[in-house]
Amino acid sequence: MKPRKLVAAISLALAFSAQASQLPVEEAMLTSPPVVPPPITRDHAAKVVVKMETVEKVMEIADGVEYMFWTFGGSVPGQFLRVREGDEVEFHLSNHPSSKMPHNIDLHAVTGPGGGAASSFTAPGHTSVFNFKALNPGLYVYHCATAPVGMHVANGMYGLILVEPKEGLPPVDREYYVMQGDFYTKGEYGEQGLQSFDMDKAIREQPDYVVFNGAVGALNGDKALTANVGETVRLYVGNGGPNLVSSFHVIGEIFDKVNVEGGTAINENVQTTLVPAGGAAMAEFKLDVPGNFIMVDHSIFRAFNKGALGMMQVEGPEDKIVYSGKVAENVYLPEGSAVQVMPNGHPKVVAKTKEERLLYGKRAYEANCQACHQNEGQGIPGAFPPLAASDFLNADHTRATDVVLHGLKGPIKVNGQAYDSIMPAMRLSDEDTANVLTYVLNSWGNDGGDVTPEQVAERREKGKTIIMEGSAH
Repeated sequence: MKPRKLVAAISLALAFSAQASQLPVEEAMLTSPPVVPPPITRDHAAKVVVKMETVEKVMEIADGVEYMFWTFGGSVPGQFLRVREGDEVEFHLSNHPSSKMPHNIDLHAVTGPGGGAASSFTAPGHTSVFNFKALNPGLYVYHCATAPVGMHVANGMYGLILVEPKEGLPPVDREYYVMQGDFYTKGEYGEQGLQSFDMDKAIREQPDYVVFNGAVGALNGDKALTANVGETVRLYVGNGGPNLVSSFHVIGEIFDKVNVEGGTAINENVQTTLVPAGGAAMAEFKLDVPGNFIMVDHSIFRAFNKGALGMMQVEGPEDKIVYSGKVAENVYLPEGSAVQVMPNGHPKVVAKTKEERLLYGKRAYEANCQACHQNEGQGIPGAFPPLAASDFLNADHTRATDVVLHGLKGPIKVNGQAYDSIMPAMRLSDEDTANVLTYVLNSWGNDGGDVTPEQVAERREKGKTIIMEGSAH
């Protein structure tokens, strides 16, 4: 380097150091999802020291299914980082000695080549340090950018950094961190044991799992988000990808405000917001009524068949004007309100033998149950439990009758597989209920048995909704 350029470089470095030394220094608070660090209350810039570690670790992606995740801070998504517009950030990236791969970090909030990726490339057992200034307010994704980039992201190496505007964000009662990702495993959805990454599926963009916060059920049951009626909630929503765009929606709520793509533009009264891969959004809404509000990717098969489903449990007083719940159920007569009498009508067929009960039960099953539980009772993995050779079904016929009549809520295990969805009460007659239960109990490797209309009538009066332990409903 020529002397003149060397002097200029040294002068620039000294000037930067002098400026940085004038700022107060604080260490960043990093939080794992769904927790968000508290709002920044200072009215001035600071030098913020960030210490983040990359860790490769086995965790569950679904019940009984393990995966070797690559993480920032030991969680998927990685730790949430909150700084203020104008802050100067000193970023320390440490790669745990047990790691097999080098890692780095590309923060979309960084103005500079690679978002810091080249400066932060770190071998196992080493720490890299670089600096940047938070110039633009907004909610930004960060991710690993070590080759092959897609594989590092697909293994869970992504998270969010919030750069608060100098004036701060409007106060809300609760803030949560939710980030979607798509995962590609050698085994199919729900296949038990330790699963490895499948590059071919990733290239074809055919994920086995699409999940919030790194796992099926990460925001369900006792891990559901919580809030109270009358509170305002801000969701920091990110999408790590690596491939899919998210159609983020909260069933039963409307977003009062959405910071589109995590920037400063605000859209109001939004039902579903698009979050691109490598992008983010801030969604705010006020809670007016209690209940369980379901968060989904509204590319809806991802929610009910691949895991992109979470819950927010809201407690507090009801408001029957805002939402009444069901207030009536009446018979619908499309021909008119008068009762129609059909000449030469045929009376409803009643099974007189077990063979007839099996025949009529098969018809009732095909009309009412087959769409979810499939034609051979095999169910749909991760969504609808099998009825074929079902230990849950065979263990208690009375419980099975109550499930059909009154419904079921909460997590169950069927043949060693976990399911956590709602079985609605079926509006079948006593005769049809007896028929379909008898058919199922005597099909597909089940243990057999008979259910009579009289037994069904008794359970209709005495039974109730089956609520399993751990239910969030």
